[in-house]
Amino acid sequence: MPFADELINVHTAQLLTRAVRSALPGAELASLRAAARRLGPLSLRERADLLRDALLADVPGHYAELARVVRAARDGVPEFGGWLIWPVTGAVATKAVADGTDAAFDDAMALLADLTGRLTSEFALRILLRHDLDRALRIIAGWTASPDADVRRLASEGTRPYLPWSIRVPELVARPGATAPVLDALYGDASEYVRRSVANHLNDLSRDHADLAVATARRWLDAPAPTTGRLVRHGLRTLVKRGHPGALELLGFAPATLEIDGPVLDRTRVPFGGSVRFTAAIRNAGAEDARLAIDYVVHHHKANGSQSTKTFKLTTRTLAPDETIAVTREHSFRLLTTRRYHPGPHAIALQINGVTSDRAEFELQAPD
Repeated sequence: MPFADELINVHTAQLLTRAVRSALPGAELASLRAAARRLGPLSLRERADLLRDALLADVPGHYAELARVVRAARDGVPEFGGWLIWPVTGAVATKAVADGTDAAFDDAMALLADLTGRLTSEFALRILLRHDLDRALRIIAGWTASPDADVRRLASEGTRPYLPWSIRVPELVARPGATAPVLDALYGDASEYVRRSVANHLNDLSRDHADLAVATARRWLDAPAPTTGRLVRHGLRTLVKRGHPGALELLGFAPATLEIDGPVLDRTRVPFGGSVRFTAAIRNAGAEDARLAIDYVVHHHKANGSQSTKTFKLTTRTLAPDETIAVTREHSFRLLTTRRYHPGPHAIALQINGVTSDRAEFELQAPD
């Protein structure tokens, strides 16, 4: 499997060049040909931006000319799809904004919807959202009724506040209710692909506007589809890890009377790159059944001497009165490119229905 940076590669650039040449016979396309030789040190988004700018340089003129070339390439080249769609849709959106007319904006939105099934237009959509959020959202509202699941997903995914790999749209964070009509239209969608996007959108919303996310989920549960419970659980996952009372209550995790033995560690000194195993016993000491969201929290030592926390999912269980559950987990400190560890004091605690247990301390040793 290729690294993310290699998803847009020399072959992608060459295929894009051939596709554009099919619509512009005899064109030199010097910028696209040069871009194919400059991809090496760039990240994925930088590669998309490089090919986008090369396409804009090689197809001068007004927006209408670029749109004509893109549609001709789409209709004339069977391979016009995959990762070349990212720079193509980026060029379409960028040229439409530069054109500055409503006609160009609306046509670019239509072209993005048309192309999204060939990869996705979600990244390019951000350019148009930043330019005119209200106009874009009015068009996107119509996408929620599209017979094409890819277009319906674009409506939700492209408007996420924290879409991975994409540019930010500050107004989406500043106006958290702006996308509510899109989500309300799609939370019961027939496609799992679309519903998963809605759940991720709700999770994004919860990062800055927790109460709004919970209120939205509550509204959906008041008029649920058969799949709504699962969607809401996925959409509120970050709030559950944070112990947000409203999210926990909505999902049925009420305060409980518990006796907790642990966590107990199998070691207090952990080799760098090694792992630590912990066990715990949880008893329902109350008089009623207790539905429990059981997580654990790792307190990581930071380079400046402070600690940061990260919450990990353990299990969800319902305990009858006097029932006990034993939990165990091995937590690895194996070196990852996405996480950096610092030797020093660490700790593990349980978090059950948002309430944190006592901490078990250990030392992550320095590498040899």
